[in-house]
Amino acid sequence: MEAKKIGIPVQPPSGQCQDSKCPFHGSLKLHGRTFTGMVLATRSAKTATVGWERRYYVPKYERYERRYTKLHVHNPTCINAQQGDVVIIAETRPLSKTKHFVVVQKSKPTSIKVAGEEELPEKEKQKQVKEKKTTETKEKKKRKGEQ
Repeated sequence: MEAKKIGIPVQPPSGQCQDSKCPFHGSLKLHGRTFTGMVLATRSAKTATVGWERRYYVPKYERYERRYTKLHVHNPTCINAQQGDVVIIAETRPLSKTKHFVVVQKSKPTSIKVAGEEELPEKEKQKQVKEKKTTETKEKKKRKGEQ
């Protein structure tokens, strides 16, 4: 069975599936919003948890804060996105109590910050650099003392 066009400019998957909830090989129609996010978990069958970071403006402080969005999406067997993959998801009819989106393509990795990923704060990075420099100077002094 050949993959049908779904109305979004994405590459159809190379694999085949018998999933009725697949937009390429089944009868599922897409409408509404599309997002790009990272797969955080794939614990359930044909389900993935996708998340991404967004910036929210706080008027009182005239600054932005980080907020995270996390959705349960349908993961067709022909796409089979795994944890850590960057994916494009599209809105569809409600597939279950919590699933209203479906994975339509594995995308090329980009810099997407997700709640599950932890980045060291600037102070921690500076502390690590300082510790590295002090160990290097101690080693140099030790070598001078041996000579």
